[in-house]
Formats: sequence, C-alpha cells, structure tokens
Amino acid sequence: MNTPFPDTDHDGAARLLAEQTPGDNAPDMTVSQLSAAIKRTVEDGFSRVRVRGELSGTKRAASGHFYAALKDDNALIDMVMWKGQAARLAFRPEDGIEVIATGKLTTYPGRSKYQLVVESLEVAGEGALMLLFEKLKARLGAEGLFDQERKQVLPRLPRVIGVVTSPTGAVIRDILHRLADRFPMHVIVWPVLVQGDGAAAQVANAIRGFDAIAPGGPVARPDLVIVARGGGSIEDLWAFNEEIVVRAIADCRIPTISAVGHETDTTLADYAADRRAPTPTAAAEIAVPVRAELQELLLHRAGRMIAAANRHQALAGERLTALARHLPKREALYAPQRQRLDDSGDRLDRAQRHRLAMTAERLATRSGALRPALLARRWDRDRARLEGLGRLLDSLDPRALLSRGYAMVRDADGAIVPGAAKARAAGHLRLQFADGDVSVAVTGDDALPLAPKPARKAPPAAPKRGQGELF
Repeated sequence: MNTPFPDTDHDGAARLLAEQTPGDNAPDMTVSQLSAAIKRTVEDGFSRVRVRGELSGTKRAASGHFYAALKDDNALIDMVMWKGQAARLAFRPEDGIEVIATGKLTTYPGRSKYQLVVESLEVAGEGALMLLFEKLKARLGAEGLFDQERKQVLPRLPRVIGVVTSPTGAVIRDILHRLADRFPMHVIVWPVLVQGDGAAAQVANAIRGFDAIAPGGPVARPDLVIVARGGGSIEDLWAFNEEIVVRAIADCRIPTISAVGHETDTTLADYAADRRAPTPTAAAEIAVPVRAELQELLLHRAGRMIAAANRHQALAGERLTALARHLPKREALYAPQRQRLDDSGDRLDRAQRHRLAMTAERLATRSGALRPALLARRWDRDRARLEGLGRLLDSLDPRALLSRGYAMVRDADGAIVPGAAKARAAGHLRLQFADGDVSVAVTGDDALPLAPKPARKAPPAAPKRGQGELF
C-alpha cells in the first residue's frame, strides 16, 4: 500500500511520528513565532527606506488612515499612512501620481504579507507634480468651479479691499504702494503663510473669513479680495493649487483677484478667481482706477455736458427766433379782438337804451290806468265789504246773545257744556251772564245755586267798525 505522504527517518526510511533528528539544532517553531521573527528581521533591516513608485488603489478610510500601493513595471508593495501623518499631507494623493514614500518596512502576520508604513509622502519631481496639477484641474473643472458663468464683475471703485498674503515681504508693500499711488483706499490685510505646511488651510480660512464679515458690522466688509503671493517654483506655489483654496475662492461671494507668482506662473487659484492678475502690482492696478485720470475724465465729461447743454440752448433759441419771424405782428393779432370789443360795446349800449325805453313806456302805460275816480270807486267798494264783514262778526259774537238774556254754561274746568246729560255728569256748573257768573250744583233734575260770586264787569262793547278804524 502506497501512502501519499510517507514519513522517512534519517536514513531515508519513512516514519510516522516527528522525532528530533540527532545533530539538528533548529528547534520547532510555531507560526506566530516564525511571523514574529520575520517581522523583527524585516523591521530591523529596513527601519527607514525611501521608495519611489506610482500610486495605485488610493483610499482614505473613515478612520482617517490612508491606504495605497506603490508599484513600478515589475513589482508592487502595499503602504499605509496613519491618520496623524495623512492629515499633514501637502497634496491629495491620486492614482497614477509618482511619489517618494519615506517610512519603514513591516509585516502583517494576519495575512502573511509585508507593507510599508509611510511617515511622509512627496511628489517625485516636477513632472509628477504637473500630472497631479492636471488631474486636480480636470476634476475641479468638471464640477464647474472654473466656468465663466460663475465669474463676478469687479466693482468699479471698491471702498474696502481685503488682501490675503504674507504680512512681510515685498508683495504687501507693492500692493499698498500701488494703491496709494492710484487711488488711496481702505485696505484690510489678513496675514497668512503662503508656503509650506498649513499654508493652504490658512489661505482658505482667510478667504472664508472675509466672506463671513457681515455688512454694517464693526469690521468693514471688503468689496474686493486680492489673494497674492510672489513668484517661485511650482512646489513653492503649490498651496494655491490645493483643493481647499480653490473651493474657498470659488465659493466666495466677494469678487476676487488672484495674483500668485509671476506672469508665467499659473495656479488653480487663478482659474477659480473672478480675475487673474499677472503680478501683485498688477492686481492693485486692476482693483482701482487712477484717481487723477478719473478726475480728468469727470472734468472732461462735465465740460462735454455743459457744452451740450449750451449747444442745445443755442439751437432752441435759433429755432424760436425762426418761428417768431413767421408769427403775425402784435397789432395784427390784437386788431380782430379790439374790433370785436368795440362792436360788443356798441351793442351793449344800444341794448341798455332800448330796455330803458321799454321800461319807461310800460311805466307810463301802467300809471295812466291809475285815475282818481277809479281809485275812489275801488276804495268805496272795499270799505263797504269790510263793514259788512264787521256786522257779520258782531252778529256771531256770543257776548251779544248774553245781553239779550241768554247764559253760557261751563263746567268747573271752564269748558262749554253743550247738553243736559253732560251738565248732570259735571255736578258743578258755572253760568255766565252778561253782567257776571253764577256757580250752581246739579242734583237730580234741579240745579241749586251755589254761593254767589261777585259780579264781573261786562267787557266793553266792541266799537262799531267804520271808516275810522281803517286809518
């Protein structure tokens, strides 16, 4: 019977159990012991290495650690960069970028593999840096951060200018000097690092800080922001290619001018800004006009405006004079009105005289009808009618009846009692005679006299009406 894995002794004979071979000084090791030994050997032999290669499979974990692989044409090695070192990277690692990684080699026993623990990661040369530049430019451009439609119009005459730059050096002096020469303005400088570790974060924070200033607050809000730095290599200017700076400029609601480097230098900040200036001095020239030139322009335009107004007035005067020549003379304009007034005056005078004559004629006619004989007859007729009415009034006077023996019966309230039934109901009556009143009490069918009342004088007889009463 053949066994697939026959054991052999030291003489070559197969054996079943493992035995210590005489003279063999290699003791048995566990897998963990072997892995630990390999780990110590690798770390001791490669405690610090610099490896050049192309990044592949870049990934930043939620924990903040950065994982990738370094490769060349023939080999590949995994790398890891812990959170603390990854946060200090000066660029955003992307696939295809050639870098130089500095760190130590170690093993990962859990998977029987080795990896490079990276302490620092640098772009391998300007060529690789330009490739990173183009990749970042393409990615941010695809998001629309460089679109022309996003560009804001610069203010014609900003009252407050914010400058993001280093507080020392020639850049800020050149900007302030140029602004003072052209048009002195209120300038607020936000000092930042413009190169090295932390420069990109400071520049981005400064831009966002200016944008966060509220209008009307204790600190004036800039009408324009200049982001400036002097010239240098692509590595020196790299802070202005960082994504956080580009996004801060693109998101800024204040119009921005990018003035980074010299005329031949181009950064992603230039693409994101509303206007690019070739130098910081040129940025100051773009920001404000020349005051003297502006004053001269205003004087020139004021002169043109006055000349235009005078010319317009002169032309209007000429047109008025030309039109006045075609107007008729004043006497000719007034003549018809004067004639009409004279005619109206004549008609008015004739009308008044005619009306006066008619009135006089009517008065004469009416006065002729007023003859004395007619007036006397009418007087006698009216007097006779009046006397007849007087006699009728006397005949209807109840007091005349009292003088012929009649009496007027009244109740206690003085109202006339017209019949016996009301007299009985009244109980007490007052009889008015021509020479006085008598009070009586009514009992049954007889009326008993009450206490006599002093006689009242009879009212004087009404005078006879005649012609004398009328006048």
